[in-house]
Amino acid sequence: MDTIIKSKSNKKKQLLIALPIILVLGYVVFTSVTKKRSLNVKKSEISIKTVENDFFEDFMSFQAKAVPINSMLINIIEGGAVQEIFVENGDFVTKGQSLARLYNPNSELAYMQQETAIIEQINNLNKAKLDLRNQELNLGKDLLSIEHDFQDAKNLYDVNKNLFEQEILAKSEWEKTKENFRFQKERMNIIKQSVSKERQANQVQIGQLNQSIDFMNKSLDILRTNKKNFLVTAPISGRLSSFEPILGKTYAQNTSIGFIDDQKGYKLVADVDEFYLDRISEGQKGTVSFDNKEVEVKITKVIPEVKGGRFQLELDFVSSEKLDLKQGLSFGVKLNLSEKTKSLVLSKGSFNEDTSGKWIFVVKGNQAEKRTIKLGRENPLYYEVLDGLKAGEKVITSSYKDYKQVEVLNLE
Repeated sequence: MDTIIKSKSNKKKQLLIALPIILVLGYVVFTSVTKKRSLNVKKSEISIKTVENDFFEDFMSFQAKAVPINSMLINIIEGGAVQEIFVENGDFVTKGQSLARLYNPNSELAYMQQETAIIEQINNLNKAKLDLRNQELNLGKDLLSIEHDFQDAKNLYDVNKNLFEQEILAKSEWEKTKENFRFQKERMNIIKQSVSKERQANQVQIGQLNQSIDFMNKSLDILRTNKKNFLVTAPISGRLSSFEPILGKTYAQNTSIGFIDDQKGYKLVADVDEFYLDRISEGQKGTVSFDNKEVEVKITKVIPEVKGGRFQLELDFVSSEKLDLKQGLSFGVKLNLSEKTKSLVLSKGSFNEDTSGKWIFVVKGNQAEKRTIKLGRENPLYYEVLDGLKAGEKVITSSYKDYKQVEVLNLE
């Protein structure tokens, strides 16, 4: 049986047909892999800026408020309901002037009870002291009587001694006289010692009682002073601010109801982003605009504690000129961080939020291509360009939120 042999020419034909197909498919795959992803964008929807070679001034700006250099809180020392208000917010008051009166019946009753108890204790202490005085007086009377008995015994002793020596007085009577004299003498000496010790002890007790009475009187004075705390008075002389108590409203103890500005000048207080914490220090100078002129200010205190991503600093006015300021006025502060230097700069834009300053779209004709860049310092107006761009080049500075995965923008 004969074997059928396929012609080689058929294989060649099949190869010639398949080869173009393979080449086309390879080209399609290659171009799909290497082709840059693009997106059509309207020029009216984007912001285009030109890279410039200009002076770069490293500065920052922030808002600050004017507050008194010295001010004092007006605190409620004894809580209660507002019964009377004697002044208004913004009034000038003097130290000790009455501002408002509060009333608290429970505290009033407690003060009365404490006052009664202290007065009763003082009376008891005075009575104890009087008892000691009377006891000392009675001892003095007893001693006087005993001294009188001794003197009688001594007189009788002297008389009977002469009579006995003259053999007029009987011996038994003389012996009796001598014994009585000895007894009265020893009795008097013992009583004198006892009275002396008793007086010393009484003096100590009276001293202690006097100390206790003094302490109780001081306590009474403090209590009566505290009763006056229902009357809110000005701690210093100055102008009232934020003073807005409401009649009938109850305020708790140690509640603040306002401030007093001593009118000795103002300072500026600002909350600044923590990004600048390492770049700010005491003594740095800046300017604020007031009354259509630039006024120089200086940082006097930096409080490094960060709260909510911000820290606080204080500034003083450098000029000795008195400014007509009011508490709460807001100022835009421009703070210089370095001297002006010639540099490549780019206007600030929201693109940096999406790229972190690592790349940007550079405009060329009707397209914008993605390019790697490096930014340096920044101020509220410009970025300093360190690498990747040249002066005169145009770039897109608006948001890149929708362009993060795109490499070429077709501008329409």
